[in-house]
Amino acid sequence: MKIAGVDEAGKGPVIGPMIVAGVMVQEDMLPMLERMGVRDSKAISPKKRGFLASKIREVGICHILEISPREIDALRKRMTMNEIIVESYVRVLKQLTPDKAFLDAADVNVERFAKNVQDRYGKRIKIVSEHNADIKYPIVSAASILAKVRRDETVQELEHLLGKNIGSGYPSDIRTRCFLDDWIKEHDSLPSFVRHSWKTAKNALKRRDVCFK
Repeated sequence: MKIAGVDEAGKGPVIGPMIVAGVMVQEDMLPMLERMGVRDSKAISPKKRGFLASKIREVGICHILEISPREIDALRKRMTMNEIIVESYVRVLKQLTPDKAFLDAADVNVERFAKNVQDRYGKRIKIVSEHNADIKYPIVSAASILAKVRRDETVQELEHLLGKNIGSGYPSDIRTRCFLDDWIKEHDSLPSFVRHSWKTAKNALKRRDVCFK
């Protein structure tokens, strides 16, 4: 039986893409993931995540989907962020075509999340949808690691391109908010790699308008 795990990284940041990753292995390969030390990406150092990501790619079939800030802004005009995640999970599952899938639920109602994914996927597969699935199931932990590694790479690539520290990209990061303020002061607009529909981005523009009055 082909078993897949799907998870995302970057649902909440104002800067950069959201990454949805899927990993699929044969059922008898699941113990190998545990022996490799695969676990929730947030509990692993960046160096260890990078090492594990390369090992995961060797033993599993992997698919990584990047949803750009511009795409997120466009989709949010007609659906919620949770619905975007459902659609993204489905796109990944259609690439992997597993017999059974474990999902890290992005909805407070895990049964509703599983049903929404199932309905949009079309083909009948066994879906296990849970909160903290990246902690409970190594196959989801593996997807979590791939998603986190790629998300971190996109931030590093942006910083290298800009020659500036943009922080983590999350609204709670003072470095990210300062970067937005400095960018708007210099360019009088938001950059293309920022989610314009985010409250953090809108507030940054409001601060500019107040300062210019």
